[in-house]
Amino acid sequence: MKFLKFVPVLMVVGIALMACGGSSPAAPAGKKIALLLPEATTARYDSKDMPFFKAKLSALCAACTLIYSNAKQDAPTQQTQAEAAITNGASVIVLDPVDGAAAAAIVTKAKAKNIPVISYDRLILGTADVNYYLSFDNAAVGALQGNALLTALGSKVQPTIVQINGDPGDNNAKLFKQGAHSVLDGKVKYGKEYDTPGWKPDNAQTEMQGALTALNNKVDGVLAANDGTAGGAIAAMKTAGLKPLPPITGQDAELAAIQRILAGEQTMTVYKAIKAEAEAAAELAYDLAYGITVSSTLNTGKTVDNGKAPIKSVLLTPVAVTKANIQATVVADGFWTKADICTTAYAAACTAAGIS
Repeated sequence: MKFLKFVPVLMVVGIALMACGGSSPAAPAGKKIALLLPEATTARYDSKDMPFFKAKLSALCAACTLIYSNAKQDAPTQQTQAEAAITNGASVIVLDPVDGAAAAAIVTKAKAKNIPVISYDRLILGTADVNYYLSFDNAAVGALQGNALLTALGSKVQPTIVQINGDPGDNNAKLFKQGAHSVLDGKVKYGKEYDTPGWKPDNAQTEMQGALTALNNKVDGVLAANDGTAGGAIAAMKTAGLKPLPPITGQDAELAAIQRILAGEQTMTVYKAIKAEAEAAAELAYDLAYGITVSSTLNTGKTVDNGKAPIKSVLLTPVAVTKANIQATVVADGFWTKADICTTAYAAACTAAGIS
């Protein structure tokens, strides 16, 4: 039922992004737009965010040039990439920070050259004079995960869970953690809790191995902040011989996670409509580059405080995905196709789940 409410919102956003704001492909001269993404461990950035952003920017402005860099989870590298984009004449920087606090220095350098900065997906913190923040309601992501885990745990009283959070330098990870705790506190026992450097699955696997040793393999559920950390935790539990696997959450609707859900190894993931997010960022960047009045769709009146000031914000709505609604969410949106998901190993599970 939640998704039925969500789909029209996405449709409205998608239509509005195409129709509103005065944006036009017939720009008088090309501009350079920089898209700086944080890491490649999570599959979404290179495979989804960048292609969707690039396609939308090309539709809006055939003469515009995309300056794209991925920092591979290294803040100094991202600093160097940003400086190169500024030197290369970027008119707008769309920045998804490796480290939200360290990225303030990038904003300062951009503003010295009168270059607007959009904080994309993750919030740039501290002294940063950011023009816009465009993301999802990230505390709601953690709440979705917490509620899904409680549902999967059923009637167990004070079940013991392991909570594997994201990178401590990522402000989104703090919000996911906050949202999960808002649901779980008082209802579960935290056997172990970790913050996972770099969001790396290998780190999550090591954390889960340590938790299993400390808890003598007695774990009722796992709150994993994203699909990569879920995969690491699942690997550790399989190695330890846990059968059946306890309920475990995820996020990002990665293909491997969708297949794990079908196989009964992962309980849920959180789907964030990256296409809507990336396209909104491209339109916002275009409008700022050409001094066009930002559309009412993007000028929502919402703000998020980054520690310096309330930042104009666009916050999209995340959706919980389980085996029951894979077809109605990621398949219906074209995020993954049946061919992507239903390889030979998962064909029977796809049929049982009604994926077509």
